[in-house]
Amino acid sequence: MTAPHSPDRDSVAELLAACAERDRAALRRLFEMEGPSLLALARRIVRRADVAEEVVQDAFVQIWRRASSFDPARGTGRGWVYAVVRNRALSHLRDERHVPVEDLELQSYADAQTDVDDAFARLSAESALRRCLARLDAKPRTSVLLAHVAGLSHGEIAERLGAPLGTVKTWIRRSLIALKECMT
Repeated sequence: MTAPHSPDRDSVAELLAACAERDRAALRRLFEMEGPSLLALARRIVRRADVAEEVVQDAFVQIWRRASSFDPARGTGRGWVYAVVRNRALSHLRDERHVPVEDLELQSYADAQTDVDDAFARLSAESALRRCLARLDAKPRTSVLLAHVAGLSHGEIAERLGAPLGTVKTWIRRSLIALKECMT
């Protein structure tokens, strides 16, 4: 005996086909059938109920927009829907990652809006953050400091350094990963 809400293989695929035809009732039915399980999946990944709800909502918008890209020859409808939610949750985690500034000395400079060029120089020689920042190349280090001390956006940093936006984003992402590894 199956549970009343457990969809069979074809029902989710049929609902996705109806969503591709812009049938709002099909999207509603899909949410009613799978919403609680998808919310539980998102909650396990992001570990926060409020964020999980946001992830599922974003995923259903994506499901609505991309339902026509579902190919039953490549897998089940249920698997496709769960993959969309999983990918949205993982994307959210990637977007939210950051390296917390724990060095009180650097934080005080950020609060006082001290010039970025001075922030690095004023770190004590024994500071773990200074040691880790010193390992970075000059432009990536400056990018990180401009972002986290001066509070500039990636676009503002790109403009200030005369570098492509994608390059600045890569510098910052890779530098933060390197700093996190160095600080642990």
